[in-house]
Amino acid sequence: MSARITRIFTDHPESVGESYLEHMAFAGWFSSRLAMAAGAALVHAFLPFLFQTTASRIVRQLYERTHNRGAAATAQVVAGE
Repeated sequence: MSARITRIFTDHPESVGESYLEHMAFAGWFSSRLAMAAGAALVHAFLPFLFQTTASRIVRQLYERTHNRGAAATAQVVAGE
């Protein structure tokens, strides 16, 4: 039973080549960047001359950072390493 519970917490992080704590740190960093993008977009909604490209730039950076995330881990599994 405990191995099954452990797997719930480790399967996804392992699929992107991270430990549970590494994945937690990345997800925390990622959520902080999303919060900054949301804040910039909210200010921009009321004051359109501010933060004209901030939210879209942050989202683009996040996409670039995560687009192929886990590809190396997946390749290792496929290769049988």
